[in-house]
Amino acid sequence: MYVEFDRDTCVGMYQCVAEWDTFEKNLNDGKADLKGSEEEEDDLFVVEVPDSEEFDAKFAARSCPVDAIEVYDDDGEQVV
Repeated sequence: MYVEFDRDTCVGMYQCVAEWDTFEKNLNDGKADLKGSEEEEDDLFVVEVPDSEEFDAKFAARSCPVDAIEVYDDDGEQVV
């Protein structure tokens, strides 16, 4: 499972930070950061999700008010 985070879409409400500790506040930019991620495109960040954190990653995606977070299974199918 992996997460795609569109940082450009992020509006800095930080609900994701409260739900999954892989997200952290970046108060300088007013947006969240996805720790350990790689930038795939401009402001699109991707990170693998450990099995033990799948629930938290899904909950973080569901809590995002602007849908900046998407979760995909290992086959590339979007689950959130």
